[in-house]
Amino acid sequence: MRESMESDQKIIRPESVKAFEEYLVERENSSATIEKYLRDVRTFLRYMGADGVMRKDVLLAYKSWLLEHYSVNSVNSMLVALNQFLTFLELGRMRLKRVKIQTQHLRPAGRDLGKGDFQKLVRCARASGSEQTAMIMETIGATGVRVSELKFFRVENVRSGMIRVQNKGKYRMVLLPKLLQKKLLLYTKKYGIYSGVIFRTRSGRAKDRSNIWKDMKRAAQMAGVNTDKVFPHNFRHLFARTFYKQTKNLINLADILGHSSVDVTRIYASEGIAEWQKNLERVNLLEVTT
Repeated sequence: MRESMESDQKIIRPESVKAFEEYLVERENSSATIEKYLRDVRTFLRYMGADGVMRKDVLLAYKSWLLEHYSVNSVNSMLVALNQFLTFLELGRMRLKRVKIQTQHLRPAGRDLGKGDFQKLVRCARASGSEQTAMIMETIGATGVRVSELKFFRVENVRSGMIRVQNKGKYRMVLLPKLLQKKLLLYTKKYGIYSGVIFRTRSGRAKDRSNIWKDMKRAAQMAGVNTDKVFPHNFRHLFARTFYKQTKNLINLADILGHSSVDVTRIYASEGIAEWQKNLERVNLLEVTT
């Protein structure tokens, strides 16, 4: 239930968060988005304190507090959730502007997962009996899908060689490389999975992303690969970088990854900070001093 409007402030009642959750469900937001928005809104409410009075000066102070405790990207992400909450409360006029940052299509050095490490991880996981983890890493690495999209890999779809993925209210088709399709079908046959979701728990439910993350970290430790490099989204990055190097086709890559804008995809065309530094050194305008 929404509270009545006041000219300059509004008291936020405890039931507002529950009503906001129902609002997000009605809007057909994904469960992951709803979970994040609620978590971010609760962070704000804890900051605001017990009085629960929503004012612009409180919002601006909260934004400053976020900048002291979180990265700019995290701050902007949390502001998106807060602005949605304000819109729901019919306080859209109080929404906060996102923090502007200069677009730099660069990746932090040392975070990229290379082909050698990727293959080492897969071999080690398979050799240790973690066949499912190995197959998940190969699936993301060969298609660039998000870890949340693995639930759409069903036996019936794999047989057709095409996976229909629904994400953020959009549909797209994911084509399977022939070798991956063959491996997936052999995997399902070996483990008696004749229909439904392929990557499942013992109870038959789709594998949870947190469990997949833990399984990957365990494989990294066994393989002697830096665990900071090993997380589901980095396998997607590996696919994207490799695809671009081979094809130089950003438009095709954006379609495959499910990006609405090529600008989002451009990061994979960059060689990263190390290449930036190398190019800077080539300018060579300064005299050497002794």
